[in-house]
Amino acid sequence: MGFLSKIFNNARKPEGFIGKMMVNGMNTGSHAAMSEWAFAKIGVPADGELLDIGCGGGANLARLLQRSKNAKVVGIDYSAVSVGKSLKFNSEAVEKGRCAVMEGNVSNLPFSDGQFQLVTAFETIYFWPDIEHCFKEVLRVLSQGAQFCIVNESDGNQPSDAKWSSIVEGMHPYKGEEIKTHLENAGFVDVQVSVDEKKHWLLAVARKSN
Repeated sequence: MGFLSKIFNNARKPEGFIGKMMVNGMNTGSHAAMSEWAFAKIGVPADGELLDIGCGGGANLARLLQRSKNAKVVGIDYSAVSVGKSLKFNSEAVEKGRCAVMEGNVSNLPFSDGQFQLVTAFETIYFWPDIEHCFKEVLRVLSQGAQFCIVNESDGNQPSDAKWSSIVEGMHPYKGEEIKTHLENAGFVDVQVSVDEKKHWLLAVARKSN
């Protein structure tokens, strides 16, 4: 594996010095603009517990905290580097007990059934193994009527997507129709997919039935 491939593959699970640089970058640039675009369309509950899966550098945890003053916000990532950065980025909220971050895997979420009033996943489902099983895990930890929001920087329709799939191990840039089908197969309802046609950003919002 060449040096550039090592860098890009670190996006899947940031590790070491390169991983630290990568999670720092996750909090700025196009990631930040895309997150703000998505949050303008997402209804964030005023209280309860909110979960961000694949929390990366922790910036989206901070956005959830800003938008829901009474909620507890939880982040999970299977990269120790990402967990460390997220804890540091949200240290004040962590100290106040409003935020918690832990290392874990979406295939087996360490949470109770119906625990969360919102689950978000930014720039991460590309790498989820057995995606319908992972979606069922998300469904399990959501409360009735709560939403699951997926945000991807790629809508799966760009010519460069095939190249990224070949460079980054295990990466799958999903198209909106694929995501919708997988969500419905997992048991979600009211699945809506929107795309920024110019930037190819994708937002999928699905709900757990009442």
